[in-house]
Formats: sequence, C-alpha cells, structure tokens
Amino acid sequence: MTNGAIAAAAAVAGGSVVANAIRTTGPVIRVESSDFEAILRKVEAPLVVYSQSGLFSTRYQYLTTYKGLYFHTKTATALSLSPGVEIVNTKKLLLPG
Repeated sequence: MTNGAIAAAAAVAGGSVVANAIRTTGPVIRVESSDFEAILRKVEAPLVVYSQSGLFSTRYQYLTTYKGLYFHTKTATALSLSPGVEIVNTKKLLLPG
C-alpha cells in the first residue's frame, strides 16, 4: 500500500469513527459560556470534560450532558466552575463536525 493509500484509508476510518460516535451519542449542542454555566447550575452534581489547548493563544473547551443532550462551549478564558462540579481533564476534546 502506498503512503497516499494509507492516508486515504486512515481518513475513511476516522470519518467512520466520527459518524459512529454521532449515532451513538447524538448531536453536540454548542452554546455560549454563560448558557453553559446556566446549564451546570441546573444539575446537582455536574460532570464536565475539560480541555485546554492552543499554541499562540489558549482555548478552553468544556463538555457536559443535561437531560440526555450534550452541551459544548469554547472560551478564550477559563470558566470559574463551582466546587461541586466534577471535572475530567483531557488533552484533547474530539467533537463531531
């Protein structure tokens, strides 16, 4: 197999993984950080997946669930989460679309 064929196969496989993830989890709803914080206040013990990235400027990403839906926000400054929020740190948050 040539390098180009390997890259094409990897791209197809990666697309398949994302498509399966969307079918399995459902859509991810992107919201403003203020709306994300409002959602967290509605949950007794929220779980948030958190990622920090960026070379020239830092970006913060947050993901949580509420009533079976997935909510995501991306900010230039870190959110001030309450002590009751359980945080799972990850190196990279991979989201569909």
